[in-house]
Amino acid sequence: MSIVDLFQEKTVFSFEVFPPRRNSPVETIYDTLDELRDLKPDFISVTYGAGGGKNNQSTIPIAEHIKKVCEVPSVVHFPCINLTKQDVLEKIEELKTAGIKNILALRGDIPEGEENRGDFRYASDLIAFLKEHGNFHISAACYPEGHVESADRVEDIRYLKNKVDAGAENLISQLFFENKQFYIFQERCALAGIDVPIEAGIMPVINSRQVLKMASLCGVNVPKKFQRILDKYADNPIAMRDAGIAYAVDQIVDLVTHGVDGVHLYTMNNPYIARKIYKATHSLFESTQKGNPGGSSASA
Repeated sequence: MSIVDLFQEKTVFSFEVFPPRRNSPVETIYDTLDELRDLKPDFISVTYGAGGGKNNQSTIPIAEHIKKVCEVPSVVHFPCINLTKQDVLEKIEELKTAGIKNILALRGDIPEGEENRGDFRYASDLIAFLKEHGNFHISAACYPEGHVESADRVEDIRYLKNKVDAGAENLISQLFFENKQFYIFQERCALAGIDVPIEAGIMPVINSRQVLKMASLCGVNVPKKFQRILDKYADNPIAMRDAGIAYAVDQIVDLVTHGVDGVHLYTMNNPYIARKIYKATHSLFESTQKGNPGGSSASA
């Protein structure tokens, strides 16, 4: 099934997982997936290695496992940084062999002090190439507060429009901690003629230091309400975890109430957190299914 078709049926609820670290056996992710499948996500995406590249050998097998064993649609993250056209053609054949048709096309982060040595300058270049060489369903990333490398948000929206014009069928956002930023972003997209489904990326906080570092790297604003949580519970891991779950649930409730197309939960391979958030919000998503009496569709 094309991921974009899911948005026509209900407000989508999906997960992101990442392959195990290099010194960990790949089988550890399968235990995580066994628990996540029970939460009946609409799809699960699988990230790639930092810096993109050719060395990650586990992303596609994990996505194949999700699709065939867990019986959940899977999406493969596909960064093009440092890849040649021949590299991409070889990866396309791997995807076809695995029966994977859903791709999140990314440029990928350029390692500090290095340059992109590949044939694809932007994610839009990869999207156009994938559309030309395979019958894939393409998702793309978006940045509610603007990409850190963009001169301003106007330029960022222009690059995003290029991705959609190249063939991106839906968008998945970077994390954000203030829903107002997402709603402003939606308005900018509408003004730019970007009319594909936009899924909101939500990351529950379990480690204040890690999240602050990520927010800094991604250019994400940390609102005062969120900062107070980080300050109060920084030295209490259990309280931080529970407060992070509650904050994420509050974001999701507000987003679904405002008719968001979908929520993409960055699980950090933590089924406990995913399950807690699922239990607190799953009735909201069920109520948006078309044909559900009293329910409404996010796209209505």
